[in-house]
Amino acid sequence: MIRARPLVRARAVAGIALAQLRRSPGRTLLAILAVGIAVLSVTLLGSLGAGVVGAGEEGLDTAGRDIWISGDPVDASTGPAENSIVGSHEIANEVSERDDVTGASPIGMHEVYLGTDPDELERTPAVGVQRTHEGFDFQEGGGFRTPEEAFEGGRSADPTTEEIVLDPTVASELGVSPGDTIYVGASQETAPTHEFTVVGTSSYYSQFLGSETAALPLVDLQALAGTTGTDRATFITANVTADADRDAVRDDIATEYPEYDVRTSDEQIGAMAAERPIVMASGATLVGLAIVGGTVLTVNLFALVTYHQRTELAALRALGLSRWVLAGTIGTQGLAVGVLGGLLGLAATPPLVAGLNHLSASVVGFENLLHTPPAVYAVGLVLAIGLGTVVAAVTGWRAGRYARIEHLEE
Repeated sequence: MIRARPLVRARAVAGIALAQLRRSPGRTLLAILAVGIAVLSVTLLGSLGAGVVGAGEEGLDTAGRDIWISGDPVDASTGPAENSIVGSHEIANEVSERDDVTGASPIGMHEVYLGTDPDELERTPAVGVQRTHEGFDFQEGGGFRTPEEAFEGGRSADPTTEEIVLDPTVASELGVSPGDTIYVGASQETAPTHEFTVVGTSSYYSQFLGSETAALPLVDLQALAGTTGTDRATFITANVTADADRDAVRDDIATEYPEYDVRTSDEQIGAMAAERPIVMASGATLVGLAIVGGTVLTVNLFALVTYHQRTELAALRALGLSRWVLAGTIGTQGLAVGVLGGLLGLAATPPLVAGLNHLSASVVGFENLLHTPPAVYAVGLVLAIGLGTVVAAVTGWRAGRYARIEHLEE
């Protein structure tokens, strides 16, 4: 019988709490919506922060390369980097001949001028690669492949393939589609002398560089930039065999080419993040603001809900209920409102994130700008249920101080 008393008391507290919620359905609904908004502020801002922090990481993961060889430090957030690797194709061939490597290829970066009118050319980052691949996820058209004859009989100082893949936003601004031709050059003066055929549209490298980017064969980009003779590139990437140790391969290549930095893909992500402290700080700030903002909203909400129940609390106090019971009553209300509001906020997060990502893709050309990892949902749910219940209980306990009979006369 003694053991049953806490259970009876708990049932009574829950019954009182739910009765008060049913008594004011409008206030209860507003409280649930407010909690849902607080959770959304956490999930949406947290998703944006996670997207900012992870900028470039998805691009590197999608590239699927195990080893990255680079020269001077590369900061992709500031635009094209210096192509500091000299004789890139020769080095790539030497790395490819290793028994523990399945293949290697150079990547170059340079800014180009492009457009349909020689007098109205736009400056755009460009990436030079040997070929496009399935991961480009073309929206229209297809890609390109550097023909073997481009390397036969010496390298040509003029573009040979003359094909280009544009970011969808760039293609839309220029009003071109696959099959159309545009002018491309390293300067406004040279661009009118080179016509390239648009073979496809893709934002693959735009995700990597953080701006609308064009992709074209590396040999053509080198010809435009005047670096064919030195065969310059920004990166050389390589894949290792399934039974190879990536760290061991990295160390061997680093010993063979001490003048360059050799990193695994994970290390390359870390190096690029370290070179973008402002971006990282911005992402961390967004995550912090999401948590702090959601906490403030939740605290203010339950303080306001408790204040509006001061008459009911005074009546319960007058009936002889203790402050512990009042705290339990408000805490139970916080739990119920937190669960419902939290679920509402979490349910609204995926469609809103999808809508915002679609908007960012159509307006600024960035797809999947908001990333929502499970941790973001977990923080939102903990904030709504855990913090909501604790804050409501503490507020209810403190409310017992002013829950007096005189409030019944107001």
